[in-house]
Amino acid sequence: MSETSGIAADGQPVAAVVYNPVKVDLDAIKAAVAVQEPRAGWGTTLWFETTEDDPGQGPARQALEAGASMVIAAGGDGTVRAVCEELKGSGIPLALLPSGTGNLLARNLDLTLDDLEHSIDAAYNGENRKIDLGMVSIRREDDSVTDHAYVVMAGLGLDAKMLANTDSELKAKIGWPAYVGAIFKALGDKNRLRMRYKLDEHQARSVRAHTIIIGNCGSLQANVMLLPEAAVDDGMLDIIILRPEGVIGWAQVLVKIVWENGVLRRTKLGRAMMTKEVQALNYVKGRELSVRLSRPEGVELDGATFGEAVALKTWVEPAGLTIRVPQDTVPEAETTPSD
Repeated sequence: MSETSGIAADGQPVAAVVYNPVKVDLDAIKAAVAVQEPRAGWGTTLWFETTEDDPGQGPARQALEAGASMVIAAGGDGTVRAVCEELKGSGIPLALLPSGTGNLLARNLDLTLDDLEHSIDAAYNGENRKIDLGMVSIRREDDSVTDHAYVVMAGLGLDAKMLANTDSELKAKIGWPAYVGAIFKALGDKNRLRMRYKLDEHQARSVRAHTIIIGNCGSLQANVMLLPEAAVDDGMLDIIILRPEGVIGWAQVLVKIVWENGVLRRTKLGRAMMTKEVQALNYVKGRELSVRLSRPEGVELDGATFGEAVALKTWVEPAGLTIRVPQDTVPEAETTPSD
């Protein structure tokens, strides 16, 4: 099979499912695949299991080496991120079977979250949509460098501390409310980011902030619109720098993100009522961001912690990933032929 043909040796397309056994009901997925696979004219689906040590890159690589025409990611945000990292630039489409507490990429693509049959149908009978992929190069305190992909957001500061403070067992049991205690614990940390950043060709700037979040997508759980101008296919990264001072500053952040972004922005009248940018948070946009920190700080990618960084560079790979979506949901100019 050629890299972009999507056709197996016998002429039939073949899908591969990369699944997290902890997150999914494998029997239910196999039953749904068994119904849809022959109807759509696909060959026998391949199955690859993730492990604690390999959340998806290795299984996705095995799927490509086996000649998969499409890879289906069945798991949480960590599984999706890992599979996307391996599929980058391959031209092989990724289909999503949302599972877990986040499903942030699926949410930002307006995909169905709780209908397995619908998701399987979209995989085998859908269309291809090109989206951007975020890339990040993380420099550690020992001067080692690791490169990673992300599809939703990367964060430094309060964002990463919140995730580090979240009880993973509690999260598995009750979902997003497990973050509440972690948020208050992180807010009690008075240490701020001290960093120098450079965006594209602009002059470098020094800033102190609680958090910096770089987004390929804009929406979080509970329909919280953190980055209202972010688009998954605009070839740009949207960045928010949070630097509230005291109670008033945090109130400004909440009003801006929850009320203005989440409510007022949805209507023309509401947009006319929105305030200008406030001191507590700043939005910027660009294709490449370099950050140097005064001390090691935690990093998060798509809701998972990735250790500490003393510096990082992040950039966007325009149209770096192909996603399988339901038919007639892609603008005509963006549609690529389905298999």
